[in-house]
Amino acid sequence: MCRLFGLTAGAEPVRATFWLLDAPDSLEVQSRRNADGSGIGFFDPAGAPVLDKQPEPAFTDPEFTRAAKQAESVTFVAHVRWGTVGGRTVANTHPFAMNGRIMAHNGGFGELERLEARLGDYASLVLGDTDSERYFALITQQADAHGGDTGAGIAAAARWIAASLPVSSLNTVVAAPGELWALRYPGQHALHVLQRPPGPGPRTTGQPGLHLRSATSSVHVPALDAAASVVVASEQLDGEDGWRMLAPGELVHVRRDLSIQSAVVIPDPPARLIPVGSQNPNIDT
Repeated sequence: MCRLFGLTAGAEPVRATFWLLDAPDSLEVQSRRNADGSGIGFFDPAGAPVLDKQPEPAFTDPEFTRAAKQAESVTFVAHVRWGTVGGRTVANTHPFAMNGRIMAHNGGFGELERLEARLGDYASLVLGDTDSERYFALITQQADAHGGDTGAGIAAAARWIAASLPVSSLNTVVAAPGELWALRYPGQHALHVLQRPPGPGPRTTGQPGLHLRSATSSVHVPALDAAASVVVASEQLDGEDGWRMLAPGELVHVRRDLSIQSAVVIPDPPARLIPVGSQNPNIDT
């Protein structure tokens, strides 16, 4: 199963080196178990999206190591891919960038030809073969239709897919400079949020800085000790109090001031649910 990670520090640039490379179970380590691609997205000082991604495990790629050590941004999106739709190519590797936003997805859905017909001219934004990138193109289309409102675009896109296509999961993280959106839908895969004030906070390791750890993921970002932040992750990472599982259908928006707006935007289950573990060749988990 693919894994999502999002982090925003609002207006404060931070580095993500430790959770990408040095943590006990960093994304580099996780890429040994999710070997179909690894990627990180962030924003340059002018607010333009930057993607560093490759269709291979992060632990085999020295460029991933270089970028992970040097990248600074107010917002990050990271993804480790276990792919089922589309080959191992750069175009099929998460995250994706469109119209100034960055997105990664965990889950999948079928009948992509119906979605492609729905996209119209927005289909030209899609460079690869995955359902995930087409989902992002629909989010982009719907955000434009709602006056540039990213949250409304995510909700409208997910509602249409849920009503029209067979769905496993539409869990997604979407980012703009200093802002983050996260949707959990329906409820087959977990997605958690942690709002963290500046300051040390509780620890389990005794090391300085933020250190969050679970059986399959770890984050260690010392720069965040001096900056408030919000983290979104596929798993509840221990070492910090305050993690909360998003409800099925819940969309969270982390604003630039790090305040959080949250609402259940899709209360109903998908019209056609693909159960976890089913062998469906048309989804990208």
